[in-house]
Formats: sequence, C-alpha cells, structure tokens
Amino acid sequence: MSDTPLPHHSAPLSDLEQRVKSLESLLIEKGLVDPAALDLLVDTYETRVGPRNGASVVARAWTDDDYRQRLLDDATSAILEQGYRGRQGEHMVCVENTPQVHNMVVCTLCSCYPWPVLGLPPNWYKSSEYRARAVSEPRAVLAEFGVELAPEVEVRVWDSTAEIRYMVLPMRPAGTDHLDAGQLAELVSRDSMIGVALAQESSAA
Repeated sequence: MSDTPLPHHSAPLSDLEQRVKSLESLLIEKGLVDPAALDLLVDTYETRVGPRNGASVVARAWTDDDYRQRLLDDATSAILEQGYRGRQGEHMVCVENTPQVHNMVVCTLCSCYPWPVLGLPPNWYKSSEYRARAVSEPRAVLAEFGVELAPEVEVRVWDSTAEIRYMVLPMRPAGTDHLDAGQLAELVSRDSMIGVALAQESSAA
C-alpha cells in the first residue's frame, strides 16, 4: 500500500501521455495550435464546463426537495434542467450521501467520468492505484483523502462505465440554512462529487 495520499500521487507519464505532450509541443512550435486557445479549452473544462456546473446541481438539490428527488430518480433529465449536457454526460446516475451511507465513484476499466458536471478527470482518478484500491480498500483510500468515517457508516463504491456515469450528492453541511444557492455551491468541490471528500463547512456568519 502506498504511504503517499492519492491526491498528491505523481506517477510518471505513460507512453500515451508523453506522446500527447510531444504532439502538443510540435503543433504549437509549427504554429498549428494557438497556446492561448488550448489554455482556454482546458480552463473551460476545468472551471466552467465542469465542477461549477456540478456544484450548481448539488446546491439546487440541497434547497429544493422536489428537484433533489428528480435528480435521484433521473439524474440525466434533472441535470439537463440546469442546462448541462454534452458528451460523457448522456446517462447519469446520482447517488446520495447520508449519515448512514457514504458513496464514492471509480471507473475500474478506464476513466469514464461525467465531464459536463465535473469537468476534466483528475490524474489520480485515472491512475491504476486509485482504480484498484477504491474497490478493494475504499476506507483506506478515503482516509488518505482526509475522510474518516465511523465504522457503522456503510461505504458504497460505484463503478462508472461507458453506459452509466455517476456523481455523488454530498451531505449538506450543518449550519448552512442561512446560505443561498450561490453560497452553497461554493462549499461543493469536485472531489465531494466523486465522493473522496465532504462538502466544506461554511465560514459565513
């Protein structure tokens, strides 16, 4: 078992990743790709097309019980209500964390991931270490991310596929009744929607 927490794991680049980086450098060098456009594309998936969208979905579910139920019954349609759609977001399932059950998501075969609501998958999500250990020892993996659960809390691991992609509805932090949806969305991280983190506590008075 690795002694290094998965979020900080820095495995060497795979052959494919090295080839992609080399190709990217060559295209930029020959003037065929604008680095600014490439940066914009990455930023779009990391900050605008991804986690912020998911956070908006979660915040609405926390404040609207009818929407929350629609999200749990048919996540694809409920997410579409928010205007979020796209490739790798066609068949969504949302699983809810409760005081009794904690959910986390993995893709054991590759790295299937709901881009429209979570953006680009982090490197650790794609790593063989996470993909294997999330299934075999999920509590240990959660502990490495800083999530310590009571023994009586059941941990459920959901394996995303090309047909179905999962997102976690984290528990709403206590003491946030006074916050609006925008403020609540700020408490929701990408990792909490994968299930390897909890929603943040509010610092608002």
